[in-house]
Amino acid sequence: MRSFTSQILVRPLTECDELDACVEVQRAIWGADAEVDERALLVVASRFAGQVLGAFDGDRMIGMALAFHMAWADKMHSHRVGVLPEYQGRGVGRSLKLAQRATALAQGVQTIEWTFDPLQSLNAKFNLVHLGGMARTYLPNLYGASASPLHGTLPTDRLLIEWELDSARVASALAARPIRSSADAQRVALPPRDCRSDAAHQARLRERLETLLGHGYAVTSFTTEDEHDSYILETL
Repeated sequence: MRSFTSQILVRPLTECDELDACVEVQRAIWGADAEVDERALLVVASRFAGQVLGAFDGDRMIGMALAFHMAWADKMHSHRVGVLPEYQGRGVGRSLKLAQRATALAQGVQTIEWTFDPLQSLNAKFNLVHLGGMARTYLPNLYGASASPLHGTLPTDRLLIEWELDSARVASALAARPIRSSADAQRVALPPRDCRSDAAHQARLRERLETLLGHGYAVTSFTTEDEHDSYILETL
């Protein structure tokens, strides 16, 4: 399965040497001290319980994606997707997500879910605008306290993305067709970019999003205007 850059290939990983390489790619992406998924878990996912995909530039693995089947629903949970720093911004992450989508649809799966940090604007735009996902659930401190440098000292709050793979919304997003917001859309601003490591700012964002989600809204889009980032929420 090819990305926009013709030499990039995305394919399933099953052999132990490839899964070992996938562990090393994770460390190269998130840091040697980061919490990564080791070979044993990758074996279980690739052989029995989900999918493990690798993105390759020639023989070099440059990205990975890990997902699990959800036994209680016709869904998959995408646990981790990453791309080496020098390949980021070149469509590799999108290729990995499209490969996840194609594999899931071939298996009869209609929805892929995953979580992301709502303070991360690049991830928000990718998930909501470029992929057409939406979020109805806010998960405070999902992973608990973490020693990972990725999390810092903040609670590990997450939004749960729902990616309805065959929906008109996703088709429009993947075709880069604008999705018009409804008349009742609400806007929730993120903290200023230099304040996003502050727990008080995170708490205010959490309170505002949880309140709207609790009243039947869903996070459906993301905008950046004059360096100000905002979530768009609508009733669906």
